[in-house]
Amino acid sequence: MKKFLGGLFLLLAVGMMTACSTSGTSQKSIQNKGKIIIATESEFAPFEFKTLIDGKDTLVGADIDLAKAIAKELDVKADFSVMSFNNVLASVTSGKSDIAIAGISVTDERKKAYEFSDAYYEAENVVILKKADLATYTSLESLAGKFVGAQKGSIQENIAKDQLPSSSLVSLTSNGEMINELKNNQLQAVVLEKAIAEGYISQNPDLAIAGRPLKSTDTDTYAVAFAKGTDKKLIASVNKVIKKAKQSGEFDAWIEKASTYTQSSSESK
Repeated sequence: MKKFLGGLFLLLAVGMMTACSTSGTSQKSIQNKGKIIIATESEFAPFEFKTLIDGKDTLVGADIDLAKAIAKELDVKADFSVMSFNNVLASVTSGKSDIAIAGISVTDERKKAYEFSDAYYEAENVVILKKADLATYTSLESLAGKFVGAQKGSIQENIAKDQLPSSSLVSLTSNGEMINELKNNQLQAVVLEKAIAEGYISQNPDLAIAGRPLKSTDTDTYAVAFAKGTDKKLIASVNKVIKKAKQSGEFDAWIEKASTYTQSSSESK
């Protein structure tokens, strides 16, 4: 009886695990429902952020344009699901979203849990300081014991841990919140991707990029993320769009266009 009950409980457990897991999505299922659900965030200019267009809070950015191009290739509507960055990948795993596009860096650890498209952007990470502190913090070592911000769940969080081990890491969900805390002296530095950093600096002349650069890593590439088991045809379609956008210079044009927008005030204080 114990063996029977033990076997029964094991079968139930396996069944529950199977029910809770996702085998990825297919291009056909997306086309059948007429839309592709894209997990993203809204505070990562120039890739994804909100701006006022004709008085309406509108999601824009290079990643948003890429997602729309993917939807066009599939002949479906782009349906954006906006959330904090640390929930973006989980949304794909749970099946709530079909794909994720949010400046997602490809790492060996993430490859174990997700499928990825070809890279569409090569990133560079930097440290932002208050301009008045440039002469004080002239090296990474000079930030020892200081509070350094990074976005929770991001590659920048890992970079801060690895390259600023003597600093006190403060992980926050919002880039806008990090910038506010830097300006209010709650943080002494912030680690961000360079294009995003330049966007904030353009709106905050009291901030600047530190002269001492961070070391390059093998994770400084952005790609579209999918759940494990996703239809290879769908990934191939996404790669087709990425290849075209990169070779034609269209992705660079999307970044340039995004730089002409102003982030909503809630993200740029």
